[in-house]
Amino acid sequence: QVQLVESGGGLVQAGGSLRLSCAASGGTTSVKPFAWYRQFAGKQRETIATISIIGGTTNYDDSVRGRFTISRDNAKNTLYLQMNSLKPEDTAVYYCVGSSAGIPYWGQGTQVTVSS
Repeated sequence: QVQLVESGGGLVQAGGSLRLSCAASGGTTSVKPFAWYRQFAGKQRETIATISIIGGTTNYDDSVRGRFTISRDNAKNTLYLQMNSLKPEDTAVYYCVGSSAGIPYWGQGTQVTVSS
């Protein structure tokens, strides 16, 4: 069974940094993780950063541009999200998403909590 597994979340003080990772498991490398979403309590999931499978073009939501950096290690088939200058309003559950043959795969989510 294909899974995307996120790691790196936790509790950090405002102004601090975290790096999230997302790796495919389950014996397949065909699933390519390409985006990070986050979900605030009681809200819908929203896209915050994407990276194209070919070329590595990145895009960011205005709320994180200049503070967060999405990257991918193709050799490891792992997606990263470097989060700097974190704010309490970044507190959310962060998810990665990948796809294979047009089918989306989601990670289980990792909690990021930023204290003031």
